[in-house]
Amino acid sequence: MVRVLVVDDEENARVGLAKLLGHNGYQAVAVGNGCEALSYLAAHPVDVVLTDIKMPEMNGMLLLRELHEKYPQSQVIMITAYGGIRAYLDALDLGSLEALNKPFRFEKLKAVISKVLDQRGKPMDSGSAAVS
Repeated sequence: MVRVLVVDDEENARVGLAKLLGHNGYQAVAVGNGCEALSYLAAHPVDVVLTDIKMPEMNGMLLLRELHEKYPQSQVIMITAYGGIRAYLDALDLGSLEALNKPFRFEKLKAVISKVLDQRGKPMDSGSAAVS
C-alpha cells in the first residue's frame, strides 16, 4: 500500500484529503506543519509527501530542503493556493517532482502520485488507486 503524508496548515484541507486518499486505497496520515512532518518521518517512512507551500513555522520550501537531505527516498509533491509558474518552478528547482495548484481534481492527484512512484520505480499496489 502506498503511504502518503499530507502536510497542510488548513485543517479541513489536510483531514479531508487524507480521508479521500484513505478511501481510495492509500495509507494516509495528515499533519499540520513542516515540523510535525519531520517528527512523523523520524519514526514512519512514507512513499509520498504531499505538502502545502505556504505554512507557518516551516513552509513547504524549507520542508522540501529538509526532506531531500534527511529522507531522500520520499517523493515530494508540492501544493499551493498561491501558485503560479514561479512557485511551480521554485518547487521543481528544490527537488519536488511535481507541483499542483489548489484546487485540484482528485483524479489529477492520483495521476501525479502514480507518476512520481513510477519515476522512483515503485509500482502502485493492485489495491491502490492507479489511474488507467
